[in-house]
Amino acid sequence: MLEALQSYYVQLGTISALILAAIYVYFKVCHSYWQKLGVPTLPTSIPFGNFQNVVFSKKNPFAYITELYNAFEGHKIGGIYRFDKPSLILRDPEVIKQVLVKDFDHFYSRGATVDEKKNPLLGHVGALSGSKWKNLRVKLSPTFTSGKMKIMFGTLVDCGKELQTCLETSAKSGEMLEMKDLLARYSTDIIGSCAFGIQCNSLSNPDAEFRNWGRKIFMPTYKSKLFRLITIVFPSLAKILNVSPFPKDVSDYFMKMVRDTVAYREKNDVKRNDFMQLLIQLKNKTLGVAEEEDIKYNLEDDDLKSNTPFEVTLDVMAAQAFVFFLAGFETSSTTMTFCLYELAVNQDIQERLREEIDSVLEKNDGEITYDSIFEMEYLDKVVNETLRKYPPAQTLTRERTKTTKIRGTNAVMEKGMQIMISIMGLHHDPKYYPDPEKFDPERFSEEEKSKRPHFSYLPFGEGPRICIGMRFGLMQTKVGIISLLSKYEVHPSEKTSIPLVFDSKALVLAPEGGMWLKIVARTDK
Repeated sequence: MLEALQSYYVQLGTISALILAAIYVYFKVCHSYWQKLGVPTLPTSIPFGNFQNVVFSKKNPFAYITELYNAFEGHKIGGIYRFDKPSLILRDPEVIKQVLVKDFDHFYSRGATVDEKKNPLLGHVGALSGSKWKNLRVKLSPTFTSGKMKIMFGTLVDCGKELQTCLETSAKSGEMLEMKDLLARYSTDIIGSCAFGIQCNSLSNPDAEFRNWGRKIFMPTYKSKLFRLITIVFPSLAKILNVSPFPKDVSDYFMKMVRDTVAYREKNDVKRNDFMQLLIQLKNKTLGVAEEEDIKYNLEDDDLKSNTPFEVTLDVMAAQAFVFFLAGFETSSTTMTFCLYELAVNQDIQERLREEIDSVLEKNDGEITYDSIFEMEYLDKVVNETLRKYPPAQTLTRERTKTTKIRGTNAVMEKGMQIMISIMGLHHDPKYYPDPEKFDPERFSEEEKSKRPHFSYLPFGEGPRICIGMRFGLMQTKVGIISLLSKYEVHPSEKTSIPLVFDSKALVLAPEGGMWLKIVARTDK
């Protein structure tokens, strides 16, 4: 009996050793893919590839992509591994241009695996691929024309005035303010009105319902961390595990709100000049489709060629309204937050910007107009430099949809292989931006812009999948900054962290512990 048991354990040990040896050999072979092609690569750990520290939560996934970008200094591309899957880090702007624009029809997918039935809020224009994405992008493009921007501009100005009023008491006493939450409330009021046609009043009431739901979306949870990890390391698992970045009650709230809003408007024949009205018209097929003026690609891929009808259902409407809210309030408020920080610690830049704002507003009787925004050239430089130094989205991902070779390299990319572009890495690369930690708006003078490659600046992405709401986001950001600086000065406070420390747990780039600044009423006003 004892001999039989010993024999069993010996056999079990032998089998286990053989299995482990086979796994080891399998991963060693997988991890030799780039080396065989002569593509620069980094040491790996089995079975995690290059992502062991990310898997064990030792590093923020997006910050780690920046580290990988820097590790391949001197190379156009770098080969990495997500477990057994080879992936590429792109560094060279010309190669990035090829992927995002020239060969777009081979890289139109962002690599997100979306199950719209199980997670309807993920069925938005930012996550979809192929014909679904193409048809939806064309349908949504009328939302962001100059005409629509002008119609919604009055709402932005009204919210800017509310922001000024909200700051009056604090400015008189010179107290410290946590600016990130305040500016998120400003953005929430704008998005609530422009996207959903509702008055949120979160500037006057910090605990307004809509604002609380916005906070909940970006509150780090186990599920959101897992989703972020899977998206970077093993994106195909998201569908298998049915992982969503949002709590179920958040999804239920937004789905119900959209259904109730649509039902009320259709029953009472209510029409508004907002995003929801456009979605209702798309659902009811009463809106003409825009020309594909901003979607230029070679229609070689069968999925992009497809003209399968894409019905705008209530679920589709909810997903688009949700991503309008999601992208609109957080990215703009984050950009304004970092902008005010830099203006606070660079008083000379703040003074120059304030002089431009005063000069332009004086010509318009003190009012912010749609056209006056475009007269403020230095403001444009300041916002661009903020987005350069603090890009809200730190990484772009693309997935190869056809097995081919990337032109100009030895990289053979098989279908399904992922590409990563570190926006943060590019924006802080001294080759393109000398002394990258310095905040210098003059980097965006015409002379300086002409000195660097176009695809070294990607705050909104590029090519056909460039952020559809880019102009709206910039307009919202600029109105907020103008509204604040036309009445107040911004200064560092005792709680201002200099230099900044980023929150490693945040889903988008954010300062650790918030952004505490001092707002003071202008003495010349």
